[in-house]
Amino acid sequence: MEPAAPQEQKDYAAQIAELENEWKPGPDGILRRAAGRVVAFDTQGRVLLQLGHDSADSQHRWWFTPGGGLNPGESAQRGAAREFAEETGVHISATRLIGPVLSRHAVFRFVGETRRQDELFFLVHLTAEEAKAAISGTNTQLTVLEQDVLDAIAWHSPAELAALAAGPVPVYPRELPQYATQWFQGWDGTMREIHEK
Repeated sequence: MEPAAPQEQKDYAAQIAELENEWKPGPDGILRRAAGRVVAFDTQGRVLLQLGHDSADSQHRWWFTPGGGLNPGESAQRGAAREFAEETGVHISATRLIGPVLSRHAVFRFVGETRRQDELFFLVHLTAEEAKAAISGTNTQLTVLEQDVLDAIAWHSPAELAALAAGPVPVYPRELPQYATQWFQGWDGTMREIHEK
């Protein structure tokens, strides 16, 4: 692999700094942020997941749904739609998102520090064309940082999702395999709340 060009190195450093600005110390001193995430389904009921790793530790990997930190004053629904577009290249209106269906409060290690993230999850049902575009590999909206830390994006059937969750690389949220089939068939209006460490 060739060394990054000076502009790419500058962009990467700036993007790390921008990411760090999203995290603010909570009352307990632990860095925290709010986030919006999308559980996307294709027409067959498969779930879209990304495989990523920590920029500070390439061995720290996990599967997760598209989404990320909210901008100041941004609603979780709008932030989830924006992040979905940035990470997949597929633009969806925030009004297409169903929910929130899940509130996840997570504590984890990221970039060498303990972090706390409060996430709201929304559902979206993609058309066949949108589903194909999401994994086409032609997304030009990824930042240099995202290009570095996002290793894969793929659709997973309920059986594949359960097998993945039983494997060595964690799937977040951990309850996703049990909820996904229910959500694809129709959301019952209940927003579940989970705490994960």
